[in-house]
Order: sequence, then C-alpha cells, then structure tokens
Amino acid sequence: MTVRFSALAALCAAAALLLAAVPALALEKVTLQLKHVHQFQFAGYYAAQELGYYREAGLDVRILEGTDGNAPERDVIAGKAEYGTGSSSLLLARMAGKPVVVLGVIFQHSPYALAMRQSGAEPDIRRLIGKRAMIGSLTDDLGNADELLAYLTKEGVPATSFQRVEHSFNPDDLINGKVDAMAIYTTNEPDTFDRLGFPYDIYSPRSVGIDFYGDNLFTSEQELANHPVRVSAFRAASMRGWQWAMSHQEEAADMILSKYSRRSDRQHLLYEARQMVPLVQPVLVEIGYMNPDRWQHIAEVYAGLGMMQRQARFDGFMYRVDTSRTSLAWLYRLLVAVVLLLVLGAAIHFSLLARERKRALETIRHGEQRFRTMFEASPLGIALIDSITYEYRDINARYQEILGRSQHELRALRWLEVGHPDDVVQIKAQMALLTTQQISSFKALSRLFRPDGTVTWIDVSVNAIEPEAGTHPHHLCMIEDVTAKKQSETLIWQQANFDTLTQLPNRRMFLDRLAHDMLKSQRDQSRIAVLFIDLDHFKEVNDTLGHQQGDVLLIDAARRISACVRKSDTVARLGGDEFTVILTELEAPDHVERIAQAILNSLLKPFDLGQEQAFVSASIGITLYPDDALDIDDLLKHADQAMYAAKGAGRNRYSYFTPTLQVAALNRMRLTNDLRGALKGQQFALYFQPIVHLESGAIHKAEALIRWNHPQRGLVSPLEFIPLAEASGLIVDIGEWVFHESARWVQRWRQQVYGEFQVSLNQSPLEFQREGSSYQGWLAHLQSLALPGQSLVVEITEGLLLDASSAVSNRLLQLRDAGIQVALDDFGTGYSSLSYLKKFDIDYLKIDRSFTRNLAPDSSDMALSEAIIVMAHKLGLKVIAEGVETPEQRDLLAAAGCDYGQGYLFAKPMPADQFDAFLRDNAMPLAASIVKAN
Repeated sequence: MTVRFSALAALCAAAALLLAAVPALALEKVTLQLKHVHQFQFAGYYAAQELGYYREAGLDVRILEGTDGNAPERDVIAGKAEYGTGSSSLLLARMAGKPVVVLGVIFQHSPYALAMRQSGAEPDIRRLIGKRAMIGSLTDDLGNADELLAYLTKEGVPATSFQRVEHSFNPDDLINGKVDAMAIYTTNEPDTFDRLGFPYDIYSPRSVGIDFYGDNLFTSEQELANHPVRVSAFRAASMRGWQWAMSHQEEAADMILSKYSRRSDRQHLLYEARQMVPLVQPVLVEIGYMNPDRWQHIAEVYAGLGMMQRQARFDGFMYRVDTSRTSLAWLYRLLVAVVLLLVLGAAIHFSLLARERKRALETIRHGEQRFRTMFEASPLGIALIDSITYEYRDINARYQEILGRSQHELRALRWLEVGHPDDVVQIKAQMALLTTQQISSFKALSRLFRPDGTVTWIDVSVNAIEPEAGTHPHHLCMIEDVTAKKQSETLIWQQANFDTLTQLPNRRMFLDRLAHDMLKSQRDQSRIAVLFIDLDHFKEVNDTLGHQQGDVLLIDAARRISACVRKSDTVARLGGDEFTVILTELEAPDHVERIAQAILNSLLKPFDLGQEQAFVSASIGITLYPDDALDIDDLLKHADQAMYAAKGAGRNRYSYFTPTLQVAALNRMRLTNDLRGALKGQQFALYFQPIVHLESGAIHKAEALIRWNHPQRGLVSPLEFIPLAEASGLIVDIGEWVFHESARWVQRWRQQVYGEFQVSLNQSPLEFQREGSSYQGWLAHLQSLALPGQSLVVEITEGLLLDASSAVSNRLLQLRDAGIQVALDDFGTGYSSLSYLKKFDIDYLKIDRSFTRNLAPDSSDMALSEAIIVMAHKLGLKVIAEGVETPEQRDLLAAAGCDYGQGYLFAKPMPADQFDAFLRDNAMPLAASIVKAN
C-alpha cells in the first residue's frame, strides 16, 4: 500500500513539473467595433465578455460603441479594429473591392425599416414623394441606407423623388415633424413611439421580397490570413455568447444595465429582446449560420436594382467554419488534461462519473430550457392537456392571447369549454380515436368564443404524447388564429358572388344558381321562368339627380323586386339597371304573369330620394325553360330579346319570348355586321331637303339626311340603322363622313347659287359627347375649303341638354366661337325647359312635326306653336317648322311669325345631284328675296 501511494506521489510530482514547463499563455488583444451604441442588439458579445468565453479562447477583447452604421467597416479595413458588426451592405463593399469577410449571421432577417406618421388613410409608401426623410448617412457610399433605398426604388419612390437629410437617430425629429420619415430598427424605435402615443406606419423591405440578413459579424482578409486560429476562436466564443444571451434575456438585460449602458431602461431592453427572437430565430437556426444561396439572392436583388453587376462572384466573402481547427489555448489545455488523466486516472474515476452525471443533468436542463424558449416564443398557441380530464397542464402566452383569457382563467376551465358546439363534437370524435391509439395526431378547423362574445377561427393541431407509467395520457394542442384569413376568404367570396351595392347575387352567382335549377328541373320534370328586368328612364334619374341618388333608387328597386317573389326564387343584379329573376317549380301558367305584374306595380310607385321623388317603370322579358331554350346562353338571349320587345311596345309591361323576336334579333345582328363595311363600300348617300323662308319663299338652307343603299336590302331607313350605328360606335365615323360631304356641297352652293347658303346636319349625342377635341378637325377642314363656320348648322336634341356637364357647355362654346350655329331639333317633344334656352347658345328652334300635322285655327297645337314662336323671338332665336305638307299649314305658320318651313309641301329629301338641280331651278324666289332685302 505504501508503495502505491509513493508511486502516485511521484506521478503527481511529474505532472507538476510538466505543467510548470508549459509557458504561461498571454491573452491576445483584439477590438470589436459595434455599429451603434450599447443596447440589446449586441447582447451576445457582452455575454461572451462577461462570462469569460473570450478569455477561455485566449482573447482580451475590447468592445467599442459606434457613432454611425459605417464605422465598423471603415475601422476594420483601416486596421483600427480586428472585428466589426455590419449589415448586408457588406456584400456591396466586397464587390467594391473592400477585403471584408463575413464570419457569421446574427439576424436572419433585417430589422431595418422605414417609419412615417399615420395619415388616416391606407398606408402608402408613395406619400414619401416630395417629403424629407432620414435614411442612413449622407457622407458614406454604402451602409444600411442601401437596403431601404433598394426597397423604395422597387416601390416606385427613387431617391431623387424625396429629400434625404442627415440621420440624427433621434425619434423626436419624426414625432415633431422635422422630417416626414426616418429609418428605424423594428427592435428599437417602435417602443419609443408606443410609449409617447405617436401613431405611425412601418414599411418593411421584406414586403416586396427584399429579405436581407441583419447584423453580421465580420473581419478583414488580412486578419484571417495572419491569425486564422484567432479568428476561429473569436467567432466560436461570440456565437457561444449569443446562444446564452438569447436563452437568458432578463439576465442579459441586467448585465447591460450593470456593465455597459443605462441609456435605455430595463423595459426597453426586454422589448428589444422579444422583437429580436423572430429576427434571430435562435430556436430554428443555429446562431451564426449563413446560407450561400441567401447571399446569392441578396446579390440578385442588388443587381436587379443596378447596384452591382449580375452574375458577380464573391468568392472568399463568406467564412468557412473549420471544425477540425481549434485554438492554441485549447490545445494546451487538452495536453494538460491528458497528462492529468494519465496521472490521476485511477484517483478521479469516481469524480469523472459524478461529473458525467452532472453534465448529463446540465444537458437535460439546457434541453428543457431550449424547449421552454421554443414553447414561450412560439408564434403558435401551445397547451399541454390531460387527455382524460381535459385539464390544462401547461399553457404558453400565445395560447392565452388567442383565447383572450389569462392562465389563471384557463386553469379553471376545461379544454373545449369555450369551443363552438358544432366543432366540439367533431374534435371529441377525433379525440376518441387518439386516446384509443387508433391515430397519433389530427388537425381541425374550429371556432371558439372569446370573453367579449366574438368568435375566433383557429387551426387546431393535436398530437399524442407518450405517457409515463401510471399517469394519464396527455396531448399537445397547437392553435393558430386564422380569423383574418377566414374573414378575407368570406369577403372575397362575397365580392365574387354578390353585388356590392344591392347585396343581390351578381352575374356569377346567378349563372351558378340557374345551372343548378336547370338540372333540378330536368330531374323533376318541372319548368323554370327567367325574367329579365330593365328599369325605364333610369338614365334620366342619374343625369338629373346624380349617381349617388341613382344608387339609392337601385337599392330600393332591388328590395321591391325581392319582395314580389318567394324565398326559394333568385333575384340577381347583372349590372347597371338590369335585374333578373329565376322562378322555379312553376305550378300554374299564370304564376309567372302574376309575379311580373306585381313587380311592374311595385316599381311604378314613387321612389323617395331625399328631397326629391323619382318615377321609373320597368320592361320585363320572360322566357321559359325548357320551352324556349335548352342552354343558359340561349335562355338569357331570348329573355333579353323579349325585354326589348316590351320596351318597343311602350315600356311598363312584360313580354314573352317568341320566335319572331329571335328572327328580329338575327336581322339586327346581320344588319350591324353589314353596317361595318358600309362606309368602306361607299354605300352611304347624302340626301338634302330644302328649308324655305316662309315670308319670301326663298331657299336659304337645307338639311342633310343620310341614306344607306344596302347591296341586297336596297334603301335602309335611318330609323333602322342609326340606333345600330350608335350601339356599335360606328356613328362617329358615319358623322365624320356626313360632315365632309355636307362641307363639299355647301361650298359648291355658296359659290354658285347663294353666298350665305347653310346646310344643317344632325349630331347624335354620342358624337357630341365623345372625348377629345371633337370639332378641331371640322374647323381645320372648313378653313382648308375657305368656308366660314356660318355655312353649317348643327342640329341637336333636347335630351342632350339634360347633361349639364362642362363637356356639353364647352362643345357649344366651341361651335359658337367658330361661327357654327346650333338648332334644337324636335322642340316641344322632350324635356323642354326655358332654363336650357337661357343657359346654352342656341340659334334655331325646330317645331316638331307632331305640332304641325294637326294645325288648325283655334286648335291647341296652333296655340302651342304660336307660344313657341313668340318665346323664341323674345329670346332672339329663329324658328323652323318641320312637317309642313299643306298650304294651310304654311299660311298659319307664316301668319304666326314662323321664320322657316320644311316639309313635303316644298320638296321631299332628294339625292345631292337632284337637289343641286332643284336649287338652281328655284333661284328666282331667292333672287327676289335678295332684291327685297336690299
């Protein structure tokens, strides 16, 4: 026994001699330059310093605050510091030739963003245009500014569109309005804004796919080449400090307050820590890890914005961790440990066992702590629940937040007690399978009730947990609040299927329901009726009272129509003032007629629109399935044709579809197609009808009337093809042709017959209201023919004057300034109002033929005609009477003071060549009138 202890003593002495021979290791001094002042953003480095991780690596580290974000880059390249912290702009620096090397990524997502004061409207980054903004330093080429400037460029707000000012890093400058926007860290300034009650919007580059790394630990190529072991040791110790800091946030905050800075209070430091968790992602990603593909993505974003070349290579930019290389200090300690193990192996056998047990317990503790961090910081609500009693065993903060209840309240409840009854049944059925081990997990979409009575939609994921012997089984319940998603889906579905104004089904939903009802009709051998409803005179309500009042009328009309049908029927709004009704399971033939008449009667009642009342009626087209058509398109087409037949019959009535309507519709379609080639085929001809001066009998004027010589149909009436031309938009080109032909003939007659001759041409409202400088081309053409504006008269209808828009007034002023006169056609049959005659520049009133036709002494038509003539003359207007067919009518009008007459008594409309001869043959009365006038 004595010999053994003597040998052991000798070995110990030898170990002591060996340890004495190892030279004392001096700590290597290095500097870490931060990019900002001390805050939780750099907590990992403080932890590595204060917990001795740097000293264990053989390093004496000096940590310096930064004055601006570019200080680390400048000092590391200049050799003033060996290490620094920087943003993803390090990649731009590398591409600019600066020898920087990234050792590790701390922030997997950049916290850099832009803050602006809330405006009350939807957030819009374009509000920055023309404003003042603090984004990065103005004295450095690169820095954090590049990330935000890239984001703004991508959003259509280039740096030239706003004024950049030097960054003060003082939130008061934004709060007090000194600037309109400032670059911020989402981990920092929002806490200041919230405390001061400042309303703000945050704009993040991540919203447009610019997802950069945040803080990065970096060094220089020189440091890496000269001290590779030191670089490896510094990196490892720093990452070790970061792991501790993110797992011990409160201790790290106290460490900063005690050793580094009291610039921020403890509450703010913990706010930083919480905001850093989703950016650093310590649970999901090893701190320091960086992905080459992610750097490549950042390079492509820079290249796409013109900040660096495409396909650029950045070899050597990312540090490669060599796990086989260890620091010299660790190598010495390993040698010492080996010697000690050789010397004291037997003596410390039990000590090693105890240490191993302690290390295992420490590993378990770290694992539990890691799980606890994941549990508490998870964006999902997580709860551990007894599968038999449904009691809560553990609940994280997010779970409490989603349910709107504290942990104490939830402990007093049982799982599923606040769930929607319809969903609880389904989940309990799944739980029965889970507890009998038929399944190990399941997912469900469920609803729960919050304390304020609102319903929250959640995605539920339940997983069984292996129970310990003699204990109840447990399960882990994870929930995610998807209420916003469900509301968005509901809104999208509502907008896609229902009319936003009336809340009736729209065209999409109507077609879906019609298809469904047609299938049901086939199975039941029943009939369906489709009613196509168009409101009569609705445009007049819009034009006179405005679109807002028109919308009120449409809402009321929708309500009235819906009240006339059964709940099983469908009422839809296809658009504008068009409604449709699907009547299913028709029991008797007169059922459709009763409903159609009820709708007509309901819509005839006055509509109260604020201070005004409006009166409209409806035209209804009715088609039956399967009698009139077997598919949806034909069914709707036939209903539309029947509706137009009802309008043509006088409105405020319903009409059934008949084959005759189909033939008429086909004729209209073919005629419209033929009309498209009529101009190019020179099928139009211009006819002229004289306008006679009643006192002298002279022909001073003529009205130009268009005729269509169809190759197969012969002469087509304007009453038939003009509405088609207006509906197809061809009326504009036809009107231009009429103008040029009229100008050509009036030039001839002014030169050869009478120097003051005028030609009247009709203008469709669609021509008159078209966009652009409508009469500039006319005026230029008249000037090229040496014709004054007085050679033409433009005839418009009273309905056009209902639109009191500036466009109508401007067109009339343009005509007046050019000398072109304006005649108001068919006066007395439309919306006659003295205010129109006073407001607009009108030269002639044309008495409609409906007054002239029945002229007789002491008749009401005579009284009205005389009143029109006297009123017109008082206002300085000339009067033209249309439809003069007998000498008695002419004499009565002349006696009443009417200026001009037009009608079959004088001449029918005739082709231009015939009218030319007619005009020359009737030159005598014209000459006589000239002599009389002189």
